[in-house]
Amino acid sequence: MTVTLAEEQIDLRRSVEAFARDALAPDALARAHSPEYPWDVAKRLAEMGLLGITVPQEKGGQGGTLLDAVIAIQAVASACPRSADVVQAGNFGPLRTLAEYASAEQRERFLRPLLAGEQVISLGMTEPEAGSALTDLRTSATPKGDGFVVDGTKVFSTHSAEASVFLVYVRFGPGVGGIGSVLVEQGADGFSRGRPSTFMNGEQWCQLYFENCYVPAENVLLGPGGFKKQIAGFNAERIGNAARSLAVGRYAFETARRHALDREQFGRPLCEFQGLQWRFAETAVELDAAQLLLERAATELENGLPRGYDTAVAKYAANKAGFAAADMAVQVMGGTGFSQESLVEYCFRRTRGWMIAGGSSEILKNRIAESVFDRRFSQRGGSR
Repeated sequence: MTVTLAEEQIDLRRSVEAFARDALAPDALARAHSPEYPWDVAKRLAEMGLLGITVPQEKGGQGGTLLDAVIAIQAVASACPRSADVVQAGNFGPLRTLAEYASAEQRERFLRPLLAGEQVISLGMTEPEAGSALTDLRTSATPKGDGFVVDGTKVFSTHSAEASVFLVYVRFGPGVGGIGSVLVEQGADGFSRGRPSTFMNGEQWCQLYFENCYVPAENVLLGPGGFKKQIAGFNAERIGNAARSLAVGRYAFETARRHALDREQFGRPLCEFQGLQWRFAETAVELDAAQLLLERAATELENGLPRGYDTAVAKYAANKAGFAAADMAVQVMGGTGFSQESLVEYCFRRTRGWMIAGGSSEILKNRIAESVFDRRFSQRGGSR
C-alpha cells in the first residue's frame, strides 16, 4: 500500500524539516551524548504545536492524526535524532494514556504542563519480576481512607530521572481485572528514586520505590479493570517506537551514503564497490518496506486505534530495518562510524534498544503468530 499525504501534511513535513535543519542540527551531536533531557527543545517544539499532536483539541491537544505525529518525529530526526524523543514523549506512551482517560482536573494539573514542554511523564510499568509478563506485576494499591497506599518497585522506566509525574501500573486486586494505574507526583511521601543508571543509548533511568506511598483518590487514573484500556494504548505506543527506529536508522543510512560518495579507497569512491552497492540497495528496500508497514498501521484504524497485528508487524519490521541500517552505516564508515565524533554510533546504540523497549522482537513475533493461526498461545509452562 501507499499513503498519499494531504497538502497540510506535506507542508508540516517541510516546515519541521526546515526548523530541525536550522535550529537543531548544529547541536545534534552534543545533544545525543548528553544524559540531560533537552528541555530547550521541548519548549520550542511545544510552541510549534508538535507536542499533543495526537491529543484531541477538547482535551488540550492539536487534534491531529497518528500519521501527523509520525511525520513530525521523522522530520525532526532527519536533523537531530535525539530531539525526536521529545516528539515521541509529547505524543505517545504515558502522555497519550493520560490524555485519554484523565479527568478534567487531572488534565489541568498534569497534562497542561506536559504539553507546554515544562514537564515530562514517566511510565512505571516494568518490575524486577514482571517485564514481558506484565500481568505478574506485584506493586499493590491498598485502600486507605479516601485513597490508596502503594507498595512496590519499578525498573527501566524511560525519563524516570527527570520526570515530575509517574503513571504507575498497580494491582488493586487479584488477576488481570485487578490491575489499574495511579498518578504519583515527584516528592510524594513514601516515593523515592534510586541513583541514576545508564542505558546503552546514554539515557538515564532510576529504580522507583514505593513504600507506604499514599495516593489520593483524585490521582487514580484507571481503577480495577483498567488494564485492558491501558494495554490497548500500546498499539499506538508502538507507532512512535517504529517511527523513531526508522527515522534514526535512515539518518545513519544517509550519513553513510554521503560518506560512500565522498570517501575514496584504492583510487575510487567507496560507492563504486559493488559489495557496498548491494548492501545499500538491500538496506534501502528494508527501510522503504518498513515505512509502508508503519504508515498502514498509523492510518488503518479500528475504533480510533491501530490494529494489534498491524502495529506488531510495523514495529518488528521497523526495529529490524532501523538497526540493520545503523549497523551497516557503522561498518561502511569504519573508524569514523565507530567513533563518538559521528552520530552513526549513537544511531546504532539507539536502534538496538528499540528491539527491546515497547515489546521485544520475540514478543512481537508471538503476537504476529497468534494472528496467523487465529488463536492465543500461552507462554506459561505446562499450560495449553
